[in-house]
Amino acid sequence: MSNTNWAGNVTYQARQIHSPESVAQLCRLVAETRHIRALGTGHTFNTIADSPGDLVSLAKLPPAIEIDRDRSTVTVGGGVRYGDLAVALHAAGYALHNMGSLPHISVAGACATGTHGSGTGNLPSAVAAVELVGPDGDLVRVERGDDAFEGSVLALGALGIVTHLTLDIEPTFDVAQYIYGGLELADAAQRLDQLMTAGYSVSLFTDWGPRVEQLWVKHRLDTGAEPRPVPGAVLLDRAVHPVPCMQPEHCTEQLGVPGPWHERLPHFRLAFTPSHGAEIQSEYLLPAHLGGQALTAVAELRDLIRPVLLISEIRTITADDLWLSPSYRRDSVAVHFTWVDDTAAVLPVVAAVEERLAAFEARPHWGKLFDMDPAALRSRYPRLPDFTRLLGERDPDGKFRNDFIDRYISGS
Repeated sequence: MSNTNWAGNVTYQARQIHSPESVAQLCRLVAETRHIRALGTGHTFNTIADSPGDLVSLAKLPPAIEIDRDRSTVTVGGGVRYGDLAVALHAAGYALHNMGSLPHISVAGACATGTHGSGTGNLPSAVAAVELVGPDGDLVRVERGDDAFEGSVLALGALGIVTHLTLDIEPTFDVAQYIYGGLELADAAQRLDQLMTAGYSVSLFTDWGPRVEQLWVKHRLDTGAEPRPVPGAVLLDRAVHPVPCMQPEHCTEQLGVPGPWHERLPHFRLAFTPSHGAEIQSEYLLPAHLGGQALTAVAELRDLIRPVLLISEIRTITADDLWLSPSYRRDSVAVHFTWVDDTAAVLPVVAAVEERLAAFEARPHWGKLFDMDPAALRSRYPRLPDFTRLLGERDPDGKFRNDFIDRYISGS
């Protein structure tokens, strides 16, 4: 098993990576280990997943997928990927409300870091219950409605090793995906609210030049909403990839061809390398009503950004009540950057972007590359003191903590 993340820009310092084959083995491992953290599918771009002691992969645990038709939920093992879960759900006649851009990520890892899709709430907002291994090797289950549930779902791996998650599900549905081009970036910034309501899921791709390269609009067909023209944009008659020079075959089907939700809501197909592959990513979430102003502010840095950028994506995320969610109690616009694979060249640009977005109280995606002042970051999470208290109660000896948690959560 690799000791680097997916992108290769982080080398884990953990002394050993374990791969238990049962929950019982996992419980014994946690009880016997001084420091340990869970390693998901590695789609993070900072040290959030690292451990001062050991790491544990859940990939060899039984891939449980158990549907409860009476409660409209599915309980899924911590090592299961979204793409595999989606296929099983669709075959049984069900769907998730949302998916991320790529189906390759693990359910537990994505929920722990606040990964999102677009427009209908981030992925952890679907969690109805979480089961995890606590520091003594005991199994702990927290359900929606329990005390501190909102602090236990999106917890950055700091409360224990997640073994199972229970998610809300709904009847399966079809989606058609249309791509537009030719939109002016300044016009898009002015009309951002209107553009982001053009479909069930909307993504705007730009390199911060004068034009928006692509506008992806995904229509949910069971709502009865009809695709409509986008003023100032032209409907494309060919399939495209959001990253220049990449093959469109790697992307989910476009051109308005209807298909199951899990084959349209992600941008990329499970069978291919997602996005570009050799890349680093950053992302910032800010209040939705300030989105247009933020785009204009970032565009002023285009001469600094473009030499190290592959593509940027703009999306919206509805508010939730999860304590550490970047969209906690505010509808948000997410400004995402897919950078070239050169950390030294990218970091100064990240710092400039963060300085420009400071006035908008931007919250970084927990799993992406950022260099924000820890005190400034903590000030943007009103429930952080509650989470810190919860952390002290659930893991008083810091078994699941690491330098990232100490720096950005505990303030030590």
